[in-house]
Amino acid sequence: MASTLVRALRKARPLARSYGFLSTHPPTQCGLATFNSALAAHLTGSGGIVRVTADGDDERPQPGVVHTWSAGEADGWKAAAVALETFDVAIVQHEYGIYPGQDGEDVLPLLQNLAVPSVVVLHTVLARPTPRQKALLEEIVAAADAIVTMTGTARDRLLVGYRVDAAKVSLIPHGAADHMRVPARRGPRPHLLTWGLIGPGKGIEWALRALAFLGDVSPTYTIAGKTHPKVLESQGETYRESLYELADQLGVAGSVRHDPVYRDQESLSRLVRSADVVVLPYDSAEQVTSGVLIEAVAAGVPVVATSFPHAVELLTGGPGLLVPHGDPVALAAAVRRVLTEPGLADTLAGRTRALVSDLLWPAVADRYAGLVGSLLVKQPA
Repeated sequence: MASTLVRALRKARPLARSYGFLSTHPPTQCGLATFNSALAAHLTGSGGIVRVTADGDDERPQPGVVHTWSAGEADGWKAAAVALETFDVAIVQHEYGIYPGQDGEDVLPLLQNLAVPSVVVLHTVLARPTPRQKALLEEIVAAADAIVTMTGTARDRLLVGYRVDAAKVSLIPHGAADHMRVPARRGPRPHLLTWGLIGPGKGIEWALRALAFLGDVSPTYTIAGKTHPKVLESQGETYRESLYELADQLGVAGSVRHDPVYRDQESLSRLVRSADVVVLPYDSAEQVTSGVLIEAVAAGVPVVATSFPHAVELLTGGPGLLVPHGDPVALAAAVRRVLTEPGLADTLAGRTRALVSDLLWPAVADRYAGLVGSLLVKQPA
């Protein structure tokens, strides 16, 4: 796939660490874009972004973006591959919904035809994939030189449920910003916080119902984040409006603050460090990676979460409490414990100290650099 000139240039220069990233990327507002931007910023060396866009995205040139793969572009993977081959390694973010083709299948020929080593980061490993999704992910793993999962649950699902080469799979946690550099600023009332891109499945309705049981501790509850762009496109603000209506029905609207903005890192750090409890009432029993969960833990804020897989892995015996899905009574009881049980909040926050150093982006980027280095060593001079 690489031109003769590109191959000659790669052979002529010494072993380097130039990274080509394939992903959604800001100004697209989604978890993969945020992840990719942070990883690219923390990996030492030259690099560039091959940005994947959907219909309606702002496709104006962005700093660091060397090529844009538009959703409607026929065989767009070919030009994207050529752009990636100007770097020493391609780091590819994978989610079924971000690439063109059914289940994002167009990323597969790109990987199969790349002339440089590839690292594929799996943001989703389904426990119950369709036969097509299962076959596609198996082929993606076969085509890649290395695979990264961000949780042990995702790794185990991949190795047990799919036919893959276990030697290719590495576990590197999702990175987090250093929120603790921002002082904690707590208000006169306990502050509960849920943040991220908002839409059905976030389970915020369960948190509102739990809030109705917490009149004795009188917390405020902030729902921060814009509506997910894909939800906004298909459903408008129907979900958010349903949350307004539910809060009114429950009589808790006066304790709820909606903050429908996409925050920069500094602003987000101040918000997270103002919380007494981060509440993650997600409906999904599939979610093996949650960037919000990692950020909350790294910020040293106690977490109350439903038992989605990443929460079970990270919070069991750790910096938070787990509750069943769809149970506002249990959710309220767990929040009340954190707010009122002497010493519990400090104990939960204290359990983050052993975790944080491995979760911050510089440490995570070092792990990627080590993995990439091992791949490049295997390449012919």
